[in-house]
Amino acid sequence: MEWSIQDIARRAGTTSRTLRHYDDIGLLEPSRVGGNGYRYYDEAALLRLQRILLLRELGLGLPAIAEVLAGQCDTAAALRTHLALLEQERERIGRQIESVRTTLRKTEEGGALMAEEMFDGFDHTRYEEEVTRRWGRAAYEDGDRWWRSLTEEQKKEFQQEQEDIATDYARAHRAGSAPDGDEAQDITRRHHAWLSITTPGGPSKGHFTGLGEMYVADPRFTAHYDRKGAGTAEFIRDAMKVYAERHLSD
Repeated sequence: MEWSIQDIARRAGTTSRTLRHYDDIGLLEPSRVGGNGYRYYDEAALLRLQRILLLRELGLGLPAIAEVLAGQCDTAAALRTHLALLEQERERIGRQIESVRTTLRKTEEGGALMAEEMFDGFDHTRYEEEVTRRWGRAAYEDGDRWWRSLTEEQKKEFQQEQEDIATDYARAHRAGSAPDGDEAQDITRRHHAWLSITTPGGPSKGHFTGLGEMYVADPRFTAHYDRKGAGTAEFIRDAMKVYAERHLSD
């Protein structure tokens, strides 16, 4: 049995143009080409297309997919590998759903938000490119190596410390404390110590100040801190800048 390129594109949720491109680069050849120039695909081609689409869903580029397929001659073994990866992804997405559901419920009901609940199922490696761009490859690799070395309990403790620091910043801001005052600077000292756990010697003056600026410039961080009170992110940035000027060097 075989199917036309239009049938396969429709059933696979892709386009004829994409399938032609896969043919052009040698990734997926049709089983035959009709006299009218139309491409047709048999069951073997469909199995290969399924593997391509699965690998695309897992984030692989076309050159990497070509290498994987070239090294996997056993279709059943390849499908078992794909199935295991998909089940892992399903489990991770399920945890994300529960994380967001818990955050929504607590936001609506006024419950306390816990870091380990908010970030369960989220993968820190998604930020690899961003961290590397901002602070260098070594910064990402050191942080990644350290994070993977922790137990689940240690990860929860680390996340909870950050949540406590953010809560104390917000409380000080609501109370009218100045960023350069004793209370704010004591919290900032804890903040720097917390960051020093992942950075040998602690963040430098430029690193610490730049991080504070990012809390305001990046809406993801701003939203995270300002959920505890409008203006908290700016308060933290200003407190970090004062601390860096007083205590840190580049």
